[in-house]
Amino acid sequence: MMKIKPAMARAMKLSRASRMNAANRLVQKTLAHNLSGGFAGGMARRSIARSMGGLVALDALQKYLPSAPGNPAAKSPKKPAKPKKPAVARKPAKLAKARKAPGRGSFAELRYEGPEGSLDYWLYLPAQGATGLPVVVMLHGCTQTPGDFARGTGMNALADELGLIVAYPSQPASANIARCWNWFKPGDQQRDGGEPALIAAMTRAILADTDADATRVYVAGLSAGGAAAAILGATYPDVYTAIGVHSGLACGAASDMMSAFSAMRNGSRNSRTSPDDRESRFVPVITFHGDNDATVHAINSAQIVAKAAEHIGTPLTVKRQRGGTAAGRSYTREMNCSADGVVQIEQWTIHGAGHAWSGGHNTGTYTDASGPDASRAMIAFFLQHRLD
Repeated sequence: MMKIKPAMARAMKLSRASRMNAANRLVQKTLAHNLSGGFAGGMARRSIARSMGGLVALDALQKYLPSAPGNPAAKSPKKPAKPKKPAVARKPAKLAKARKAPGRGSFAELRYEGPEGSLDYWLYLPAQGATGLPVVVMLHGCTQTPGDFARGTGMNALADELGLIVAYPSQPASANIARCWNWFKPGDQQRDGGEPALIAAMTRAILADTDADATRVYVAGLSAGGAAAAILGATYPDVYTAIGVHSGLACGAASDMMSAFSAMRNGSRNSRTSPDDRESRFVPVITFHGDNDATVHAINSAQIVAKAAEHIGTPLTVKRQRGGTAAGRSYTREMNCSADGVVQIEQWTIHGAGHAWSGGHNTGTYTDASGPDASRAMIAFFLQHRLD
């Protein structure tokens, strides 16, 4: 069996030397040898998922598995049929009653269908059920589901406590076999196309259906979901008031599988703000990242912050705090404040933490209960901001 990591390292060198065809052939050959099914094949698949963090590896599987020998069952995902109906979203109230518990809000599975495509999502409406509430869109990480992500982040409990509507879009395996948001594909990094257009359309439908506050709409995500949240902030600053990126990467950090692998390990080479970016509205951002993250290097968080500071274009006052949790986890919190004292950019570095949602509940995957509480900190940051 060919070793995965050395092969990927050689492929990276070839891609950096602009020998993309040779790099692709090497990836295909490696996958063909290691993904031939059975126990060994399963070990190889798990090895790839670990070594590449599950963010981009399975995009390679989608691309190469149909031609890999020994995998006759592997097929390319079918393209979704174009919707025939105009943009609609099923009313939450019609589905929420069956999942409502005394003293708690309702959690319902819904579906958006429109010109952009279709997207399943779960929607949490808080117990008080008032109109004019803020909306938080939560983007799960690879291999996760909306329910898993809701349990791990504890965001629904915060919704009841603080009065929030929370939406959890679901990435289907037909779009990415590992259920990752395709943050590294150029077609999914633009406005009016791909995943950003679909998620933004779903968000607008929720606003219309719930009579929520369109000036307080936020998006946050973990890992691939965090990278997707950064893209939504860059492409739809008129929809999303502020963003939260946990263990993710900046918008435009990668343009294909090879550059994604490089960005995850070493940071992005494309982290500077372009002139076009400066012309758009600045979107406040909060980041969380463990400095022991072996899947997505913490330098990516620093690059998100640097890009935001360059974009805002006004002097900021930097405040730093060091603290610890009852579980013994230490952290550094850096706040970049505007002249009015409002925090515009906030960066949390969790010392000793890996690739997991800080302060999350162990009933969900990719969580670190040692804290600090990323969910509560993100909401506190979000609620400082609203669209003009």
